[in-house]
Amino acid sequence: MNAKKHFHFPKLENDLIARVFNHQPVERVPVWMMRQAGRCDPEYRRLRQEDGRPLEELFRDVDMSIKISLLPRRFGVDAIIMFQDILTPLEPMGAGFHFNPGPVLEEPITDLERVHQLKIPHPVKDLKNVGRILSGLKSELGGSLPLLGFAGAPVTLALFMIAGKSPNQKMGDLIQFMDDQPHFTQPLLDKLTSVTIDYLNYQIECGANAVQLFESFANSMPKPFYQRWAQPCHEKIFRSLKREIPSILFAKEFSDLDLMASSGAAALSVGSVVDLNQAISKFPELIFQGNVDNRILAQGNSETIREATENCLKQTHGKRHILNLNHGLLENTSLDSVINFINISKSILMTP
Repeated sequence: MNAKKHFHFPKLENDLIARVFNHQPVERVPVWMMRQAGRCDPEYRRLRQEDGRPLEELFRDVDMSIKISLLPRRFGVDAIIMFQDILTPLEPMGAGFHFNPGPVLEEPITDLERVHQLKIPHPVKDLKNVGRILSGLKSELGGSLPLLGFAGAPVTLALFMIAGKSPNQKMGDLIQFMDDQPHFTQPLLDKLTSVTIDYLNYQIECGANAVQLFESFANSMPKPFYQRWAQPCHEKIFRSLKREIPSILFAKEFSDLDLMASSGAAALSVGSVVDLNQAISKFPELIFQGNVDNRILAQGNSETIREATENCLKQTHGKRHILNLNHGLLENTSLDSVINFINISKSILMTP
């Protein structure tokens, strides 16, 4: 478990998130949203339609990725996260996905020989577009807002690779396969862990002020599976990151805070299954992110959004809290709901 640390941030015009990470008081709780640059924004949909290229090409396009990353700035968010995909580092490994419309790998990776064939990319050479996106965003932001980088957690990436597509439809079979084939699973996760450490440290070198690790299928993982496979990867990754930069663990709707807290992350991004008031009390050294239910924003009722936002903020009393959703914005969420959520959060001031 992490002891409380002081993290270095550059001088920022909006330093709310920097102050939260350093356990300093804030006049209001900062807010950003997972998938804030994406399908619920009509401007994003317009850019996609006019551009016409597959999604994987958009991720490789430095100028377009910068432009899309910055779109939520006009909503008043307190951080910008780069527009990219958690599968990005898999292409230089030799397991690139294309989108049709979801991610598709031509040949799923299910045997040890194929694992041995996977390369360990050198980020400066093989992922240089990501570096250029982050450097460009840093320049465009000019110290106005913090910049967030991210990566997919090894087990989440492995599930995509084994399924050869989004694993949601056969999650039980995939989890059983990984548990039954440790001679295959362990080398794959070892390789993905090494790649993730290099990738996140490269993002930090290129200007990310904080990084988030996405365990996007944690809600489908039985606790023994999470403990056996996901937890050791998290611990090794957070232990190996540049320590002056804060890190966030997102484990989608996972309820075991003791396991999450022992990962070494400075902040835990938690789902609706977690009571934030109890979490804040139990782990005084940690920052918490979350946890308004994304379905409430998708439903679009202004009063319900206000009530959910106020209840979330009351749980933490504005202490050690970054307001976010339980997971990413849903596609059918209206932009009005997003802006309403942000405006409501900004109207709730914290007493000293």
